[in-house]
Amino acid sequence: MAKALGMVEYFNVTTGVQAADIMAKTADVEIIEAMTVCPGKYIVIISGELSAVKASVEASRERFPNKLVDSFVLGNPHEDIFPAIYASTDPGDVSALGVLETFSVASAIVAADIAAKTAIVKLIELRLAKGMSGKSYLFITGEVAAVTAAIEKARETIKDEGMYLDSAVIPRPDKNLWKSIL
Repeated sequence: MAKALGMVEYFNVTTGVQAADIMAKTADVEIIEAMTVCPGKYIVIISGELSAVKASVEASRERFPNKLVDSFVLGNPHEDIFPAIYASTDPGDVSALGVLETFSVASAIVAADIAAKTAIVKLIELRLAKGMSGKSYLFITGEVAAVTAAIEKARETIKDEGMYLDSAVIPRPDKNLWKSIL
């Protein structure tokens, strides 16, 4: 039984709540998150079997195409995604810090999944548009070469949709930096 993850991101709360209802009624999916994010956007994250998640996301996209910011469906998402959303991952001993910033929640989650599957890195945090004017970012750690490869692959994957904002790889980040960002 393969699990999948899907998400829609809308410009307003009213549409987002309606979308959550449509998604739940379309197929057997579980609503993981349905909430407001900055600046008044609304996201719905669901999980379930791949075909059910695809059907639910597509039903929502078809119903509200003009109010959609972004969306995705991931088959077999990386296991670090949810701990990173809740910032409950210990960075451990860090050789490098990778940061990637996006204009949407959906693109940040897709970028995180790509980065985590590209190289041996640890997804530390996924900040999803809360207090950031709708932008999102991710932090990954690992060896410098692995973090660089993961960030580059994630950037390349999302840049064509216009949701990529910026990224950086910081070799040997200072311990005081960790205290301020985590």
